[in-house]
Amino acid sequence: MHSQNRNLVWAEEFNGKKIDTDFWNFEKGLGHNNEEQYYTSRAKNIRIEKGLLVIEARKEKNKRSKYTSARINTFENQYFKYGRIEIRAKLPQGKGVWPAIWMLGENRKRDGYPASGEIDIMEFVGKDPTHIHGAAHYPEIDNKKMNSVAEKILLRDSEDDFHTYSIEWNEQSITYFVDGVSYHSFNIEDAEREGRDNIFKKPFYLIINLALGGNWAGEIDDSIFPARFYIDYIRYYNL
Repeated sequence: MHSQNRNLVWAEEFNGKKIDTDFWNFEKGLGHNNEEQYYTSRAKNIRIEKGLLVIEARKEKNKRSKYTSARINTFENQYFKYGRIEIRAKLPQGKGVWPAIWMLGENRKRDGYPASGEIDIMEFVGKDPTHIHGAAHYPEIDNKKMNSVAEKILLRDSEDDFHTYSIEWNEQSITYFVDGVSYHSFNIEDAEREGRDNIFKKPFYLIINLALGGNWAGEIDDSIFPARFYIDYIRYYNL
């Protein structure tokens, strides 16, 4: 699908002085998946600098954790259904980092997880610095068992370490890209279950976070802090 067939629906360029709370909610507290960070809304952990959103993970005690970081979402403020979602970002490096750009269904609070479904536009773990992962997660009919379809792509070097992560999503499929190169396509029909609507045919909200350690990212190297995840822009097009 070529850019001339796209119309920009919504964009966040992070050009303001502070994070726009008309779009973004700050999540606070401990992470999931046995991660070790405590999420805050402090400028130390999340801010705008020179047209970039900066999420900074720090080694410092907070509540029941030895680390702090940040996580924001667009729940109730900006939903996405079909189209192209494109994010230009620079990832933190080092063992233990787990930055992600991902989505949950708008029914998350109502129906819980995994009933909400999940679309992972970009996931990265510092212990595997050469790959980017994209995935779709959806529940079985009991809404307890989860199915996951995931793929990864080798991340090539770029001059400034920024890359563009995107999905193109329509009624048939979700296709995943890094720097315009497609590496995975999920067939939405695979999530069809009798007696309920397909979860990938309803709106989702966006989440951006920097997790540490936990089930996937594993051991944390304390010498890497502060670790910074930079987001240049988010652009949402209809196709």
